[in-house]
Amino acid sequence: MRLSLRILSTLAMTLLPIMALWGTLFYFTMVREINDEADDSLEQYASLIITRCREGRALPSLNSGSNNSYTLQPVTTAEAEAHLSPTFHDEEMFIPEKNEREPARVMTIAFRDNDDRYLLLTVATPTFEKDDLVETILWWTVSLFALLMIVVIIVSTLSVRRTLRPLYALLSWLDGYTPGQGHHTIPNDTDIKELSRLNEAAESAVNRSEDMLDRQKQFIGNASHELQTPLAVVSNRVEYLINQTAPTEEQLTELVKIDRSLRHSIRLNRTLLQLVRIESGEVAESDDVDIAELVRESADRCTEIYEDRAMECQVTTPEHLYIYINETLARTLISNLIKNAFVHSAPQSHIEVTLHDATLRISNDGTEALDHSLVFDRFYTQTSREGSTGLGLAIVKSICDHYRYGLTYDYKNGRHHFTVTLK
Repeated sequence: MRLSLRILSTLAMTLLPIMALWGTLFYFTMVREINDEADDSLEQYASLIITRCREGRALPSLNSGSNNSYTLQPVTTAEAEAHLSPTFHDEEMFIPEKNEREPARVMTIAFRDNDDRYLLLTVATPTFEKDDLVETILWWTVSLFALLMIVVIIVSTLSVRRTLRPLYALLSWLDGYTPGQGHHTIPNDTDIKELSRLNEAAESAVNRSEDMLDRQKQFIGNASHELQTPLAVVSNRVEYLINQTAPTEEQLTELVKIDRSLRHSIRLNRTLLQLVRIESGEVAESDDVDIAELVRESADRCTEIYEDRAMECQVTTPEHLYIYINETLARTLISNLIKNAFVHSAPQSHIEVTLHDATLRISNDGTEALDHSLVFDRFYTQTSREGSTGLGLAIVKSICDHYRYGLTYDYKNGRHHFTVTLK
C-alpha cells in the first residue's frame, strides 16, 4: 500500500467516528436548547393562566389559533401534591386546527385557585419533528465528512508528494545502483531531519558495502595470483613423476588423479581471477566482434571435446553479426554458455544454439528446473560434472552486467533455456 493511501485511510477511519460523535452531540445539544426555549415559553403562559385564574379574570380561549393550548381540571389534594412543581415531557397531541397529531412540549403543574381548590394545569406548545432533525443532521454530517475528505485528499496528496520527494529520489538512486560499478553521491537536498538521516544511513551502508566488496575482490585477486605459481610448480612435478619416472600401475593411477585435481584447481583459480577482473572493471578496450563466428567456433569446439558423449548440437546463426564488445570477454561469454549446456546434458542429448536479432539463445535437455534465484551465483550447481567449476554462469552474469546485456533463464517442456540480449 502506498504511503499516501495509508495516510488517507487512517485519516478517514479517524474522522468517521469523530464526525459521528459530533453529530450525536450536536443533536442532543440542539434538542436541549429548543426544549429550554419551549419550557420558558410554557412557564410564562402557565403563569399568566394561574394569575388570571386566581384573580378571577377571563382566561385565554382554548385553541384560539395560537401556538399554545391548555387544559384545567380539578384534582384531589393527593394528586395535586405530586404536581406542585412543574414537570415537562414530550408527547403527540391532536391539533384541531390542523386535524392531525403533532409532537408537542407539555408542562404540568398543580395550584390553588381563589376558592382554595386544587386545579391541574396542562399547557402544551407544538415543537419540532425529531425524525426530521435527525435526518437533517445526518445529511449535513455526511456532507461535511465528504467535504473534509476531499480537502484532506487534495492537501495530503500534495503535501506527501512534496514532502517525500527526497525519498522518491533516494529510491530512484537505489534502483539504479549496482554494487561494484561505482556510484554518485546520494541526493540529500531536504530540510526534513528524518529523511536527511535516512539518506545519510543509505550512503553509509552503500559505502560499507563497496568497501567490503573491494576487499573481497582484492583478497580473491591476491589469493589467485599467489596460488598460480605453487599450482604450476606442483603440476609440473606431477607431470615429471608421470613421464620421467617408472611408477607402478597403482602409483600411476594416483598420480593421474592428482594431476586431474590440480588441473581443475588451476582452471578454478584462473576463472576466479578473471571474474575479479571483470567485476573490477579491468577490461581491455572493446571493438566490433563477429559474434556469429564466435558462436559457431565455440559450438564446434565443444562438439569435438565431448564427441564421446554423442550429443547433437544444432546451431542457427546469421553469416555475420557484429557487436561492440571486448573480444576476450565475448569468447568467454559464449563459450561458457555453450560449454554449460554440454557439461550439464546427458549423453545423446540435443542442444540448440540460436543467434537472431542480437539475441543468443541456448537450450539443452534437463530433468528439473534450476533455482532461478541462485542459477547465476558462484559455485551453484545441482549436479557435479567433470570440468565444471561452478563459476561459468557467474562469469556470464558479470559480463552481461558490465555491458548491461539482458540475461534470463527459463525451464520449459523439459529443457533449460538461457537467453542473452546483446544490445
